[in-house]
Amino acid sequence: MYLILLRHGQSAWNKKNIFTGWVDIPLTREGIEEALSAGRQIAHIPIDYIYTSTLIRAQMTTMLAMSQHSSDKVPYILHPNEGRLESWSRIYGEEAKKNCIPVTCAWQLNERMYGTLQGLNKEETKKEFGQEQVQIWRRGYQVAPPEGESLEMTAERTIPYLEEEIIPHLTRGENVLISAHGNSLRAIVMYLKKLNQEEVLKLEIPTGQALLYRYELEMWHEADLSR
Repeated sequence: MYLILLRHGQSAWNKKNIFTGWVDIPLTREGIEEALSAGRQIAHIPIDYIYTSTLIRAQMTTMLAMSQHSSDKVPYILHPNEGRLESWSRIYGEEAKKNCIPVTCAWQLNERMYGTLQGLNKEETKKEFGQEQVQIWRRGYQVAPPEGESLEMTAERTIPYLEEEIIPHLTRGENVLISAHGNSLRAIVMYLKKLNQEEVLKLEIPTGQALLYRYELEMWHEADLSR
């Protein structure tokens, strides 16, 4: 079974070089094109379930990518524990339901929260705090930015969610797409590839480019998207 990881396309604050974190910023035109291109990359892979973060840039990427999918199935967002919205958004037509892909939005997949850096220009921040310190905040594993999350803290919410909510789909023979963010996906890839803290510092997750992993006999293997 396949797990597809997709980092959202360029956001408006990516373009402006601003720390974004949990601030809910949409994609740019370039980000939209990246999402469409990523969708074409994975158009041939059957997808049974989709997980995305609660942030609009990941959700836009999800929907744009799926607009390119060869199955022509429609992704629809679930609203568990949201009262009337959950019950009133139920699909009653069985044929329509068969041609939809459920999408769960989970805060556990959100980007690392950058604390008091959110909304600050990265170059200006380097001038104020020094390039070395900013690099530690951005790439370090255990060091958190002021009032924010470290990568370790991000992994502590992301990995249990992966194990409890997402991997069971794979064990049942279903393919899953995760559309999320650079740091939540770094945490997931660290887990899948069993990287240590030093190795994850060098790990880059490209925007708008899907990564594919095959889950077989409780083992993870990187797979070729071109096949």
